[in-house]
Amino acid sequence: MTTRRRTVSAAEASGPRRPGPLERQRRRLFWPFVGPALAVYGVLFLAPIAYAAWTSLYKWDGMGEKQWKGLDNYRILLDDPTFATSILNTLKILVVGGLLTFFISFLLTLVLREMRAKLFARSVLFFPNLVNAMVFGAVAGFVFSPDGPVNVVLGWVGVDTPPKWLAIDNVFPLIIGTLVWTATGYYTTIIMAAVDQIPPYLYEAAELEGASAFQRLRHITIPLSWDVVTVCAVLWTVSSVKVFEMILLFGGSNSGNPPTQTWTTAMYVYTSAFPTSSVPKMGLASAAALVSLVMVGLFTVLLRRIMRRDPIQY
Repeated sequence: MTTRRRTVSAAEASGPRRPGPLERQRRRLFWPFVGPALAVYGVLFLAPIAYAAWTSLYKWDGMGEKQWKGLDNYRILLDDPTFATSILNTLKILVVGGLLTFFISFLLTLVLREMRAKLFARSVLFFPNLVNAMVFGAVAGFVFSPDGPVNVVLGWVGVDTPPKWLAIDNVFPLIIGTLVWTATGYYTTIIMAAVDQIPPYLYEAAELEGASAFQRLRHITIPLSWDVVTVCAVLWTVSSVKVFEMILLFGGSNSGNPPTQTWTTAMYVYTSAFPTSSVPKMGLASAAALVSLVMVGLFTVLLRRIMRRDPIQY
């Protein structure tokens, strides 16, 4: 009898644990709180994505009847050299622009941490991110014009034949430079917010041990703010695929689109959906948009896996 009681007690002990009152209350409140947010997300994001996926299987001008094409729109994208150029330019912004942005951001972090007026400096660095992209397009057209201030200054220092800054071959590097300039202050501000949470005694101990500024950046600042840096990298990945207005402003005009050498995937989607001299291709635009979505998703997952590290306690 005693053995049986022990067996029953052991079975009860090894059985599923009953949730406590606090856990039951959390379960009851989960869907009332999360449900509305999921519904809004589904209506505003998941439903349009599903509709775009369905539209990508048709030939449609946006007004008439849809004609079934299956995967033909995706085959057109694979054979279209303009779309290949758009993907390549998007990857240039993602990789080259990202490396430049974060390299400069870390250098600025190294300087701002030791600066007395660092709050004012952050405000100055963050200011370009508040300016509309149309302003940059107008300013670039004036500053880099043949008679603009840049060529005037180059003439003063003896450069008789300055480069044609706004030529087709030079527009895309100029766009990347402008994107880096506008984004550097934004990411520097975010990284500095994480650096401010690092205990000062770690830097003091490193200074006593004779560590240089770059060694402190490498062994203290970057490891202890790595989670924030990872989030910034994901934000840059997502934003690089959506670069559109800068391309349109730097290379476009009232009578036509920018040259195809400067297109990104977002620009390709726009010109397919709203062409200047042909019938809209909503199916092709939807297919290109889905390819961009899949691309940014893959890059985000890959980036998260590459940058994943164990958290550091301090």
